Order: sequence, then structure tokens, then C-alpha cells
Amino acid sequence: MTTPDSEGERLGPLPGVPQGAPGSATGTALGAPAAASPAVTRPRLPEQKPSANGLGSSPMRADALAKSMGIYPYAADLWAEGLLWGAVARSPYPCARIVSVDIGPALAIPGVHAVVTAADLRPGPDGVPDGAPSGPIAQDRPVFATDIVRHHGEPLAAVAADHPDTARLAAAAIVVGYEPLEPLTDPEQSFAAPPIHPDGNLFRHLPVRFGDPEAVGEVVVEGLYQVGRQDPAPIGAEAGLAVPRPDGGVELHVASTDPHGDRDRAAYCLGLEPDRVRLVVSGVPGATADREDVGFQVALGLLAIRTGHPVKMALTREESFLTHAHRHPALLRYRHHADVEGRLVKVEAQLLLDGGAYADVSSEALAAAAAMAAGPYVVPNVFVDAWAVRTNNPPAGRMRGEGALQTCFAYESQLDQLAAALDLDPLEIRRRNAMSTGDLLPTGQAVTCPAPVRELLDAVAAEPLPPLPVDQPDDEWLLPGGPGGAGDPAAVRRGIGYAVGMVHMLGAEGADEVSTASVRVTGSQASVMCTAVDTGTGFATLARQIVQDVLGVTDVYIAPVDTDQPSAGPSARGRQTWVSGGAVERAALMVRHQLLQPLAVQFGMSPELLTISDGKITSYDGVLGMPVLQALEDKDLWATAQCRPHPTEALDPETGQGDAFVGLAFCAMRAVVDVDVELGTVRVVELTVAQDVGRALNPEQIAARIEAGATQGLGLALMEELVSEGGRITNPSFTRYRLPTSLDAPDIRIAALLEERDVVAPFGAKAVGAAPATVSPAAIAAAVRAATGRPVNRLPIPSEDIAG
Repeated sequence: MTTPDSEGERLGPLPGVPQGAPGSATGTALGAPAAASPAVTRPRLPEQKPSANGLGSSPMRADALAKSMGIYPYAADLWAEGLLWGAVARSPYPCARIVSVDIGPALAIPGVHAVVTAADLRPGPDGVPDGAPSGPIAQDRPVFATDIVRHHGEPLAAVAADHPDTARLAAAAIVVGYEPLEPLTDPEQSFAAPPIHPDGNLFRHLPVRFGDPEAVGEVVVEGLYQVGRQDPAPIGAEAGLAVPRPDGGVELHVASTDPHGDRDRAAYCLGLEPDRVRLVVSGVPGATADREDVGFQVALGLLAIRTGHPVKMALTREESFLTHAHRHPALLRYRHHADVEGRLVKVEAQLLLDGGAYADVSSEALAAAAAMAAGPYVVPNVFVDAWAVRTNNPPAGRMRGEGALQTCFAYESQLDQLAAALDLDPLEIRRRNAMSTGDLLPTGQAVTCPAPVRELLDAVAAEPLPPLPVDQPDDEWLLPGGPGGAGDPAAVRRGIGYAVGMVHMLGAEGADEVSTASVRVTGSQASVMCTAVDTGTGFATLARQIVQDVLGVTDVYIAPVDTDQPSAGPSARGRQTWVSGGAVERAALMVRHQLLQPLAVQFGMSPELLTISDGKITSYDGVLGMPVLQALEDKDLWATAQCRPHPTEALDPETGQGDAFVGLAFCAMRAVVDVDVELGTVRVVELTVAQDVGRALNPEQIAARIEAGATQGLGLALMEELVSEGGRITNPSFTRYRLPTSLDAPDIRIAALLEERDVVAPFGAKAVGAAPATVSPAAIAAAVRAATGRPVNRLPIPSEDIAG
């Protein structure tokens, strides 16, 4: 395969085979648009009969009341006596040498208390200020730039003042002398370009070598695919409050997703011991890559230490767009080989991820992309070269399905090409190649968890299709484009597309996935202490359900999260349900044993012969028993436990082989779209989802997570793209960065929540939110492809690619 070399060769065509033409299925002509139908079809609940609040039920979320009343404690709402306000001075250039920095004009403004720069942070190993570089994996991102800026909006200094407007005015008054440099914005040029960072331009190269390199199929298709830059678009921009401590340390109140990791990194940058920095997690108004920049927290803490006052900082929406990480843009070239029956013989791929200016989690994203490059299919021969590179584009980081989403779009597009070339139904070619338990990933790892790929495809296919449109008084709202953007109904075509994909759960490649939790029962109330941050996933509700299920206590208090408690690790990749849910369960079971042991002695039987259900302790024969609350009278029981999944290993740097993942989750989806083939506008009519959930611990919460993930994927498929021109972001606002609204959201029909329990996972449950976000862009692209007969090789789908 062609690989980028030291002379900067671009990703060229795969040698030996001409580029295949995509399928050209014809869509169905429509008369008038469809009538509106209910927004969501809820899933069929499991047939089991759970207790009122235990596992398998759907109680009210733990934070629902506070959020509905507007009293949920987000960081932007916090206040303290003697409060000052912080602001950050940022680079207007994507790449420039810093010639001089003059903070005098800012200090001269009345009301300004302090201005801090890289010189105020922990110095480098040689004693020279280096901006205190940090990062979740590689320590390459400075809190404040020193000699050079590497992306638009990079911080240079921070200001504390007695009013937010004064702070922003002072930040703007800092005089910085720049020598603008030519930015590196094309990731394909990173291989030959001069290094833009001392660590070089290549974050990681990962080859995957699996099977026979000489294998050739009877039918070959090839394609080049591109995925744009999607923003996390959190409902709340970054904000926080720092309070100085008497010992010279600082207390940070921020929306962290990894409190202990952030505490340790912040302490390092500030030159403090970790025990002198306390991090308290405030409400998290949306969290993926946007909550993982420790530089924000360090700047906030440094200002509080320097001034001796509490300091609050709330970024504007434009600043939020400029500073936090985004989804990795990707360029993906694929070649699929198949036999005449449509069975895959070999997959070849070149994957290029643009990591932006700093490493962040690009190495992790690349591992997921390379390992899952062939999708949830049985492929005996897979050869992949994957690169993540550094550019002067905005930084890229963790978002739902990082790495897996980009490849899902590409390999599913390839399956549609193969189906067209072989005159096979797109659903059938996926069935014929579907992975199942026991099959191997291209990394050589056996899939030991349930992998019901064929069953998921069958479930979405079995659901009835939405009816064709009929005349309605408000039919203009249902045309692609809506009022003012709708064209001739006769130009609208309906398309149906399928996609299936997978994501990995928890950390990978040797990450130590461990969590600690404590459960205490005093009288009629139980309390849970666990630093697993609920980022909107509903973990606090789940922890409450676990304790109610195990102990039969209905009043369960979830303690606030801070770094005075043991670590639970970062809230990412659905890991908290597994590791922290498992830790809560183990601690609750230990308390249960403490409760039942004396009763077992009293009843003359083993504790294992006693059950707790509906608030009662009952013997196995139903003869003996008492209410749980009676058994708990005058008792104070507690236990602490850990949960650590089985270990993984790093992928071999030469072959990409290794058991790198703890577990996998799968999702299938059918998309139905209406496309105006003259205007190139698209309306998603319905998304039908079947998902492998292991065990539905909270069906209503699962449904909400699936709806959210599928809708986020729709945004990437049709509208969401953070535009960078010459390294500068040109649409850093919600007026120009388009998000799906309630009018864009389709009907979402959850066909099935397949419950085949993963025996190594606590409760047998799997992560939920990332899989539908990974699959929905591919399904929508397939449906648009079917409606128009056009290739659809880019996300978001440009109107010019589908307009006739």
C-alpha cells in the first residue's frame, strides 16, 4: 500500500486496482411530504419484573428535580465573598513566533489585580519557563504559550479583575509582538513539513497486519472518504471557581470529568504537591473533549493563588469553540475484496487523523480506528496503515466513538459499493459477513463478549417502514429544507439505508481501569461515595438503583464528588457503568453480608439462603423474615470496594496485534430520508435502532442515551462542521455552527434492546451512548446514497454532492 514518506507523498490511490464506482440505487419519487409522527418510539421493556426502584426499572433521575427547578449547581452559577473575575488573552494567529509580551498596559487598568503568564508557572527542567506542558497522555500542551503559538486561540496570559468586563478589557490590552508563520493545515503535508513542535509532527503510526497480504477477491471496490471537524457543542461553556487555601494551595470548583487526573496535572503545572490542590466537581453541562483541557483550571488556580482572592472564570461561547478539543477530522482510503457470493476476502485501508496542535488522545483514537477499520464483520485478511498527525488546526480530542465513527462511515460506504457491484441487497451483504462471538478482530483479539450483529440487523429490518407522505396543511415543514428552503415536492426522493458498527468500552492498550466506591447504611438511609462524575449519563441514578436493589433501602444519598475521596478514573467510553457501578455493587454486597450474617445465625441457616426483595429479608423457603428497616435499626454498616476489569495490552507497533480492548458494544440502524435532489437538502424521516446493551439496567435512561447519540450523529452527517480556513476557525458561534434542532430531529424507533449479558461485566451491561452516535452518520449517508444514486463520500454531506 502507498504510505506517506519523508518526502511528503500524499495519500495516493491504492496500487493495482482502479477506483471502483459506487452503487447507484435509485430512490423512490415522492408526491407530498410525510405527516408528522411521534418523536420517539420507546423500547419494549424487558419481560423481567424489577423492583420499584432497582435494576431494570426506570426511576426518576437523581438530578431531575434540581435541574427542573433551576437550582442544580453548575460552575457558572457559583459565587464567593471577595470574588474576582478571570479572563484569558489568546492568539489571533494559528502559527506565530512570540517576539515580546508587555503586560504593563493591562496592569495599568483600574480594577486589575494580577496578570499571569508562563513565567509564573512551574519552570521547565532547565529552569526556563516552558508553559508547564501537560496532557492526558503526552505532556505537550502548554498552559500558556512561551516562544510560539500553534493554534488559533491558544492562551498566552490570564488576568484577574474586579469585574468580568474589566478582566476582558485587560486581557485585550496585553501587547504581544508576533512574527506570523505559515501554518501547517493540511494533514497530508505533515509528513514532509518542518516540525511545528519539538516532539515532531507524527503522533503515532499504527500498522495492522492480519492474514495473507497476497489474498485477492473476485470483486474489488475502492473509495476515498472524508470526515469533518465536529464540535462537542456543550450546553454550557467552560466555567469554574478557584478559592485560595491558607496553606498556599487552591481549591478548584470545575466541571471536570476526571477529577483526580485533573487535580494531579494542575498541581504539577502549579508546582504544588497534589494534596495542596483540591478539586470539587460542579454540575457538568455536557462533557466530552470540552472538559479535558487542564490549562483552564491551571490558569484559574494560578490567579487565585497570586491574588489571594476567589477567582471565577466563564468563557464566552467563541472562546469555548477556540480552546476545547473537537472530533478528529479524517481522510480514509479503502479497498474491499469480496468473492462472488459477497463474502469479504480482504480489507485494505489508509487512515489519516488530524490531531491538531497537541496530542490529547489522538493515540487512543488512532488505536480504535485501526483496530475497527474492517467493522463488525468477519474478514480473514486485513491490512491497515493508520496515522495521527500534528497540524496548526484546532486541537482534536475525545468525542463519542472517537476513531470508530470515522471508520464506520468508510467501511459501511464500502459495503454499499460491494452490494451494488454484486447486485445484492445492502442488508443481505451485511448479514453474510456479520461478526459473532468467537470471531477475531484484525488485531488478533478474540471477541469473547456477546456480538449479536446479525440479530441486530434482523431487528431493524423487521420494523415497519414509515408511510409515504400524504397532503397536510403544514406539509411545507416536512419538506427537506423546511419553509423558505423547500423546493418542488416532485423533486423529493426517499432513500433507505442500513449501517452497523461497534465501539470499544473502557480504556485500551494497558490502561489501568479501576474504581473505588464506599457504601454506608445508617438506620434507614444509605449513602454512596464514589468519584465517578455523572456527565449526563445518569450514573448517580444508576448508583442509587444498585444500592436499592442489593440492600432494599429506598433512601439513598449520593455524595458530591471531590478529590478527598479515592479515585474512580475519568468518565469516558462508558466506563463508569462498568468499573464504578461494579465497585458500588461490591461495596453494597459487603454491607449486605454484614446485615444478613447475624440474621442467618439467628435463623440457623447460611446468609446465602436469605434474600432481600421489596424491602423485606426472607428465608429461601419464605417462612422466616423481617423488614429491612427493622434489621437495620441501631446499625451503622459500611464497606469500601474496588472494581478492576481484566487487563489489556498495547498493540504491537509493527503488526497491530494484541488484546487491547476490555469489551465491545454493537449497534445497527436503519435510516429513512427524504432528499430534494434539485436543492440538495435532506430531511431524516426516521432512524430505527437496535442495540446490544448486555442488560437494560434502566430502559428509559438507555432510550434517552440512544436518542441523544443518534441525533449527535445526525448533526455530523448533515450540518455540523467547525470550519477552519488557514488554521483560523471562521464559525465559532451557534449562529454559524449549525446544530440539529427539534425540527431536525427525526422519529427514533428503538426496535430492540438485545439483552445478552456480558459475563465479565458487572450486571452484564454494556455502554450505550457512543454506539448510536458512531452508526447514525453511516446509516444516514447510506440512505442519501440510495435516494440519489450519488457516492456520498464526505461528512457532513455537502448539498452540492447530492443536488442533480
